[in-house]
Amino acid sequence: MFKHILVPVDDSPRALKAAKAAAGLAKPMHARLTLLHVIAPFEPPAYDIEVLPYPEIYSPSEYKKRTERHAKALLERMTRAIARIGRVRTAGTFMTSGDPWRAIIKAARAKRCDAVVMASHGRRGIAAVVLGSETTKVLTHSKVPVLVVR
Repeated sequence: MFKHILVPVDDSPRALKAAKAAAGLAKPMHARLTLLHVIAPFEPPAYDIEVLPYPEIYSPSEYKKRTERHAKALLERMTRAIARIGRVRTAGTFMTSGDPWRAIIKAARAKRCDAVVMASHGRRGIAAVVLGSETTKVLTHSKVPVLVVR
């Protein structure tokens, strides 16, 4: 049924659970997975950089280097966890975006995915209103089916 599934991931246990669920779905269909990690854009400190203990950490180039290294390590960990489930072709990618839901939809379209499997962090009440829900936004705007894992 599905041939290519996009799986947005972060460091949370729920994301790992969603990645494993996607692998379980993909395996019998011989579908491939693309793991996507969305990096938040660099936000310069709101105070004088001269007072920071390690100003080099707060440079755009250092931020880019550290976040990309983190993304690659995360994608490798997720790929290894999926490999334990069985033979599922898996690739990882990352992109920078201030709106993760837009990045997820853009990646699904660009990579021609026919489904998205993602975690819901289960925020309720005022936390859901204030923080918003990337999952809800993907569900609302996606043109491909979205499976939410809780």
